[in-house]
This record gives sequence, structure tokens and C-alpha cells, in this order.
Amino acid sequence: MQIHNLSEKNSVLNHFLTQIRDVNVHKDSMRFRRNIERIGEIMAYELSKELDYQDLSVQTPLGTKETTEIKEQIILCSILRAGLQLHLGFLNYFDNAENGFVSAYRHHPNNDADFEILVEYQAIADTTNKYLLIIDPMLATGQSILAVYKKLVEKGTPKDIHIAVVIAAPEGIAFLEENLPDNCHLWIAATDEKLNDQSYIVPGLGDAGDLAYGAKL
Repeated sequence: MQIHNLSEKNSVLNHFLTQIRDVNVHKDSMRFRRNIERIGEIMAYELSKELDYQDLSVQTPLGTKETTEIKEQIILCSILRAGLQLHLGFLNYFDNAENGFVSAYRHHPNNDADFEILVEYQAIADTTNKYLLIIDPMLATGQSILAVYKKLVEKGTPKDIHIAVVIAAPEGIAFLEENLPDNCHLWIAATDEKLNDQSYIVPGLGDAGDLAYGAKL
């Protein structure tokens, strides 16, 4: 698996990351959503540099210009519900992409710290020979992304798989490195310190889904 950590170089991305972490900004859910969306746009631009392109000619009012376009179809697939706003940022740039959605959540059968990942809903097109982009703001243990990956590859064999996360824990990165194939790319906006005893990212930002859309039952 190839890892691309975008915060290793200073850019406006770090400005948006700072705001989504700030507890004072958390009071403004619209601003939080917009910043997640803008992070998605930046990540989409950086990711686009790793795709394959093909030549084409475009007719202008004054002549013909040789240029390029992305060669293969893109499928954006977000993990509900937290991935929706990040998904929108990617869709703003990959506006011809197909779109998929899948649910994955932590189920605590014994009401303690132990959990399993349940994937209960999916809606996605055939992924064969396409670029599959799996989108989720937080990479904690990595178990949700792995479960979603296994479910999605049942729908076909993508040309390449790109996973986009905003904040990642070292434990989750190591888990995906061990369990995902070499043709996967992991795109990270920021890497944090560790997971706590409840497997939440520290310092992190809290629950991205709640901050964007309100608390859930």
C-alpha cells in the first residue's frame, strides 16, 4: 500500500484542519461541514496527479487544443454518514464520477469496549477496471475501511483503489498496510498521536458525523 500524507508540507490544508479540530469552531456545524468539504477538494486535486490520463483534442472558438483527460471512470464511495461531506468535496472536482454509499459502524454486543464492524447497506456500481475511491473522515483502527473494502471488491475488480481520510491514527495505518493489497493508495490529510482505550483518535476532533449533522441516538 502506498501512503500519501498531505500535511507533511505546509499548505492551506493545515488551516482547514486546524479549524475542524477547534472546539470553539465546533459550535458552527455549517462551518465544520464546509471545511470538511474543502479538505475533500484539496485531497481530490492531489489524488488526481496519481491517475492515468489520455490525450484528446478540444475545439475552441479559434482553433484546436491538444490536452488530456482522466482515462478511467471514477467511483466515489463514502462510508455513511460521516463520509458524506468529504464525498461532496471530491464530487466537486470529479464531477463525472459514479457514486456509491455503504454503511459501516461499530457494534458493541456486550456494551463494553469490544466491538465488531457491521456493514449493512451498500449501493454501488460495478467497480471493474475503474478507480475506486473509498472516503471516510477518520481512520482509527482501520477495521471499518477493511470491512468496506472486502464488501466492495465483491462487486468487481477495480483498476486502482484509493482510500481518503482526513485524520488517521498510526494503529489504523499499520492495520491497513498489513491487510490491503499493494495497488491501494492511502491518502491522509493528517496523522495523529494514537488511539485511546476506546479506540478513538487522540487528539483527533471528536465524532465527525455528529459535528457535521448533529448527535445521534
